[in-house]
Amino acid sequence: MRGFFCFILLSLFSSLYGLDLPTSQIADDSLLRVALRDTWFTETSERVLGRPYFYYRLPNGERIQVRAEAGRSEFMVILARELDGAYPGWAQGSWILTRLRDTGEVSRIRVFLRSDPQAYVQFRPLDKDRSVMDVVVYDAYVVRSLPLPYSIERLIVIPLEEVFSIVGNKFPRRYFDPNPAEYRDMRALIDKVRQALPLLSYRDDGAIDENGRYVFIETLEPQSGAFGLNCSGFTKWMIDGILRPYTGTTLPIPPLKTAFGERGSSYTRFYEEIYDLFFGLDWGRNLASIAGTILRTPDSGNIEEIEVRAAPFASLLERTRSGTVIRSYPDYQLNVGFQSEGIQALLYTLAIDEPGNLYIATISREMTNAQHLRQYFHLGILLPHFTEMGEFQVTVFESAAETSFANFRTRYPGLFINLLRVPVEARFEPSQINLP
Repeated sequence: MRGFFCFILLSLFSSLYGLDLPTSQIADDSLLRVALRDTWFTETSERVLGRPYFYYRLPNGERIQVRAEAGRSEFMVILARELDGAYPGWAQGSWILTRLRDTGEVSRIRVFLRSDPQAYVQFRPLDKDRSVMDVVVYDAYVVRSLPLPYSIERLIVIPLEEVFSIVGNKFPRRYFDPNPAEYRDMRALIDKVRQALPLLSYRDDGAIDENGRYVFIETLEPQSGAFGLNCSGFTKWMIDGILRPYTGTTLPIPPLKTAFGERGSSYTRFYEEIYDLFFGLDWGRNLASIAGTILRTPDSGNIEEIEVRAAPFASLLERTRSGTVIRSYPDYQLNVGFQSEGIQALLYTLAIDEPGNLYIATISREMTNAQHLRQYFHLGILLPHFTEMGEFQVTVFESAAETSFANFRTRYPGLFINLLRVPVEARFEPSQINLP
């Protein structure tokens, strides 16, 4: 009876966390690594690469495929855990030892604590008696070069949890233990928006006013002919749909165009009328502030609450034609945000640390025809979340359509993205559209 009860608990836990277990429950494979130490881990590259792969079964019944793979100057010994009948090498619990082909020296050990090829822990030799630990999520180093009192040879054979217990709270375990249940409202909202999208179309400067009419944002004059929304109007449409269950109405347009926060200077004021420099920033901030005030508390509408101004990492792994390099990632820039290259990693960490938010993204660039002027030219809505099976995704809605995050992320190389928090609600009631 006790065994049956434990089985039921395990089944409920597995359904909650999808394919992956909590990291503390990953089956230890250190006995296998000890058995491989004098052969696969120390022999020459020619001997190791000539060995056929084989399978090993852990005491809990989990299968591991042990294989070697060659690179140009390195080779890897991979202890690949099984995932849906395959052994990709990045399934949860997989362990990879990388060595130099010419000398056999160990370059690094990489361990995947989630079934995600872009989230891993890495160990590198520092000197004869010490090593360092990195924690990488989506090419961002949330921990880099943390010293460990173990040689790399010792790290090859000891249980992982022994290392993590030494490190303590310096190891951000939370980035490998998301709870998919926390994103249920986000997934429900995404489904409801997708159902409504076929009713929408794009039109330059288009929005829906507080009376449910398609109008032009600049003049507030009614649209005629083809009706639609631009990126700003669509962002308002989504926030209106989130707030309408609580307010019973939609937001008026003029207050969204008012200046929000300290931005610009005496130099830029002259150009604001000509180029509408801060429209996207003001529009997004006003929407996020109103949403925070209505859905949370009055203080939740302050700029310090709505604007993302910190990233838990300071460096990125950048892939170039000649290899990979690590470069610094600049801190938040006031009124500008973060460089687009790190936005995926930032959204991953935000999804873990703040699972109840979506983000209005305002994109800006320096103008080529005016010195030292920046224009906020586009808005989109980003919804970072984990699926029921624990897969990280970022859903993107912009300009009356859903687009891929890969497209969004690579569309603005070198530009800056400002992120504004909006609390997520499962209820979504888009405004009733009144056409002439």
